[in-house]
Amino acid sequence: MAAKPQPYFGLGGDSLNKPVKLAIISTGIAINIIGSIVASAVKLPIFLDSIGTMLAAVLLGPWLGALTGLVGNIIQGVLTDPANIPFGIVNAVIGLVVGYLSLKRGFEDYLTPLLAGLILAILCPVVGTPIAVYLFGGVTGGGVDILYAIFLKKEMGIFTSAFLARIPANLVDKLLSAYMVMLVIRKFPPAMKMKRVSV
Repeated sequence: MAAKPQPYFGLGGDSLNKPVKLAIISTGIAINIIGSIVASAVKLPIFLDSIGTMLAAVLLGPWLGALTGLVGNIIQGVLTDPANIPFGIVNAVIGLVVGYLSLKRGFEDYLTPLLAGLILAILCPVVGTPIAVYLFGGVTGGGVDILYAIFLKKEMGIFTSAFLARIPANLVDKLLSAYMVMLVIRKFPPAMKMKRVSV
């Protein structure tokens, strides 16, 4: 019988107590909210709202990573802008993708963050564009609206413009976020690392 795949460093295993799991999730949520506020304040055409999601997904596995992203958006929606709440679905998808990639490959090499960024650069717009268009008319109040306006001026239509604007924004955002998480993971002491399990 094949061994059950474990989250990075085994931190998602049953041996990890709930307070530590909650601390990691809470830290991830805080990182997401701070990153999003910074990106919004300076009108960056990226999001910076999934670094904590990725970190939690790598440490705790895909499902708790998804939970971190979803709950983080809900909390941010309550505290700052309600428009963040429906995009919790996108952040949950990020947690699932990064968590499963980490189970398969670990998250210390340079290729895995690249794969994560490329996959999410397409998948996030696929999930997020319908939310942006049908709930907010394509304008969400973030820096990505600048790219949206550029495409819209080329008469590409609301949905197409919103989708195309999110591809470069997500590519840069998710690559940056993934490599930041990789650097954090590399700082963990070798003694904490569990033997990787192939899936």
